[in-house]
Parts: sequence; structure tokens; C-alpha cells
Amino acid sequence: MYLGIVLAIAGLVVGFGANVAVNKNKLNNAEDEVKKEIDKSKKEADKIISDARSEADSILESAKKEETTRRKEIKEIEQRLLSRDEQIDKKLDDLDRRTDSLRNAEDEVDELKDEIKKIRESQQLKLEKIAHLTKAEAAEKLTAMTEKDIRQDLVGLINKLQNEAKETAEDQAGFILVSAMERMASDVTAERTVTTVKLDDEDMKGRIIGKEGRNIQALQRATGVDIMVDDSPGVIVLSSFDPVRREVARQTLEMLIKDGRIQPAKIEELVDKAQKNVQKEVVLAGENAAREVGIIGIPKEVLQLLGELKYRTSYGQNVLKHSTEMAHMAGLIAEELGADVQTTKYAALVHDLGKALTHKMEGKHHHISGEMLRKYGAPEAVAHAAEAHHDDVEATTTEAIIIRVVDAVSAARPGARNISAENFIERMRELENVANSFEGIEKAYAITAGREVRVFVRPQQVDDLTAIKLARDIATKIESTMQYPGTIKVNVIRETRAIEFAK
Repeated sequence: MYLGIVLAIAGLVVGFGANVAVNKNKLNNAEDEVKKEIDKSKKEADKIISDARSEADSILESAKKEETTRRKEIKEIEQRLLSRDEQIDKKLDDLDRRTDSLRNAEDEVDELKDEIKKIRESQQLKLEKIAHLTKAEAAEKLTAMTEKDIRQDLVGLINKLQNEAKETAEDQAGFILVSAMERMASDVTAERTVTTVKLDDEDMKGRIIGKEGRNIQALQRATGVDIMVDDSPGVIVLSSFDPVRREVARQTLEMLIKDGRIQPAKIEELVDKAQKNVQKEVVLAGENAAREVGIIGIPKEVLQLLGELKYRTSYGQNVLKHSTEMAHMAGLIAEELGADVQTTKYAALVHDLGKALTHKMEGKHHHISGEMLRKYGAPEAVAHAAEAHHDDVEATTTEAIIIRVVDAVSAARPGARNISAENFIERMRELENVANSFEGIEKAYAITAGREVRVFVRPQQVDDLTAIKLARDIATKIESTMQYPGTIKVNVIRETRAIEFAK
């Protein structure tokens, strides 16, 4: 039993010793590994430090070279600047010397002038003593003798020139006018009083008329244009003496056909859009006319009125085309006569400006033209020349006389005007003015070639009974103030609308 215990203890001792030996051996190996890693790390660190030093030395060397180069360049620039300063100093010295030399020469010239003046005065005194006459007396006697010798010749020459001027003045004036007319003659006769809109589908006419005629009535009421659907196959005829309304109606109808949704609310929306489009065309027409003639600086209000002349006629003659033609002709004549070309062309272009306002303002169109031009800041010479193109205002400038002459030339040449069309348009306008002269009228349109006047009243001011009386009063005034063939229908319309919005 004891032997077993001893053997066990001995085994434990031997095992412990062996374990210690093994651990010691491992420890030694680990120390060797650590030493190797440390040596390896030192070598890598030494290499990195060496590379860094080499790179730093290279960068330092490059920087030194760059600094040396820059210093050299700066030194060269300094040398050039110094050289330029020296040259400038030399030039300034030369200028100073030249200035002094010129001053000395000027002094010498002044002295010579004084000497020459004294010599001339001395010679003049000697001549006066010899002739016993002063300079003024000698000049007077010489003039009198010369006038006596050549008086008859001068009188004959003047008479000859006057006679030649009388003989050639008329021919010369005619040549100038004919030359201008030949260069600028153009067709300015206006379009007829109807416009046609082509339809691709004949069924579209029924949609335009609408149920119980609501669509066509709304379109006629909104535009003031007489719309004839059944007169011609494949087209719709728009009839109105006012080309502005006719253009608005044409654009509205074309937009309705393209859109396809034809109803009173849509018609009102597109009429408003068409009116805005026509307004843009009016402004563009005024700007183009001014640009064509070569006049700049025209006030925008004048350009607006000028553009409206695109849709106005005078005896069938388009007023805007008539004005641009006049401006070109007036410029040519003004150049021949030595007048102010720009003023003449400006006045010719705007001389009929009042025709855009005759339906809104009382007075003759040329008086309105002068008033509007002065109001919007046009030059007085332009306003006077435009206002004086008719005989009731005296033309006091050459430009005004040229405008008067050219207006007569442009209007009187063959093919320029259509008297019957103008009379018709004037009658339509007068018919509308008669209706608009009563209280409570919102709009009045002459339609059906003047056989009907359609009057829209304000429902707040005119009741049903008053509308009946108003129709009779308008008809009575037309009978007493106008001359017309046949009969004229007076159609007074009182419409009340109730509008609410569901929110």
C-alpha cells in the first residue's frame, strides 16, 4: 500500500518536471520569435525612414531649383521694367525739348505777324495819302462804279432766271411726283365686307347652329357679326362692315371647328381668346409698319392706334397700307426738296391716326390725329404736319405741305379707292352710332348688310316695357336722321343671367 503511494507521488513529480521543461522550451522559442519580429520591424522601419528621407531630399532639391528659376524670371522682368522706364524718361525729355522749341517758334511767328501788320498799315496810310481817299471811301466808290456798269446785265440775268424757273417749276414738280408714284405705287384696296370659312364636313353646320340656334345666336351676339350658314355649300360666310369684328369671328369659328366642343360657354371663352390674338396682331402691325418705313422712337400708344388702322378702310382703301405708301412717297419727295425726311415720313405714317378713333371720339379724323400725337409726346412738327393734311388747318411747314400733296396723290391714283364700299361702311357705322346714342345700351351691331340693327341693353337699367319703347325710339331716330333703301329691323335684346358656383 505504501509502495503504491510512493510510486504515485514519484509519477507526479516526474510529470510536473517534464511539463516544466516543455513550457520552458516553448518560452524560449517564443522569445526567439519575438526577437526575430522585432528585428524585422526595425529593418522595415529603417527602410521607410530612408525612403522618406530620400523623397524629402528630392522635393527640397526640386523646390530649390524652382525658386532659382523664379528668381531669375523676376530679375529679368525687373530689368525689362527698368529699361522701359529709361525709354519713357528719354521720350519725356524729347517731348519737353520739342515743346520748348514749338513755344519759341510760336513767339517768332507772333513777332513776324506784328511786323507784317505794321507794314500793311504803313502801306495803307501811304496809299490813302496818295489817293486822298480812306479805305472805306475807296470800297464804296468801287462798288458804286461796278454796280453802275453791270446793273443792266444783272436785271436781264434775273429776269431770265425767273422766267426759266417759272417754265421749269411745274415740269420739275411733276417729275418729282411721278417718280415717287412710279416707285411706290401698290394695291391698297381693302378686302370685301365678307369673309368665308371653309368646312371639311357639311355636318359641322348643324353643330355650329346648335339646338334651337343657341350656338349661332351666342356667336353672333358675342362678335357682332352676321353669320350665314346655308347660303353656300362647304363654307360659312361672315358678314360685317367692321373688319376687326369679322377677324375675331373668323378666328373664333376656326378654333371652335378645330376643338369640336361647340357650346355657348365655349364660344364666349374662344371669342375672348380671339380678341386677345387680334390685339397682338394689331400691335405687331403697328411695329411692322414703323419698321418698314424706318421710323424709330414712336410711342407705344401711337403704335397701338397705328396697328388698328390695319382693320380700317377709307373709301375701300386700307388705311394702314395707304399710310405706309404715303410715308415712302413723302420721304422721296422730302429728299428731293431738302425737307426733313424723318419728320415727313413720321407724319405721313400717322396722319390718319384719328380714323382708329372716329367711332369713339367726336371730331374730324385729322384733328383727332393731331390731338393724339401731342397727347402721347410726338414732336410738334409731326403733329402739325399730320393735322394739316386737310384744308381747314393751314400748313405752315414744307413737311406739312408735302403730306397734303402726297395724301391727294395716294388717294386719287387709279385703283386706290372704292367709293361704293366706303359709303356702305359709313352707313353701317352711322346706324350703330344712332343706336348707341340712347341710354342703357351695352352693345349695338349693324348686321345683314344694314337691314337689321341688333341692340343689347343692360338689364339693370332697362326693363321689358322700356325695351319696347327703346326699339320704337331707335327706329324713329333712324327714320329721321338717315337715308337708306328698304326697311331696317330694330332688334332690342334684354338678357338676364343668373350665375352661381357650387363649391
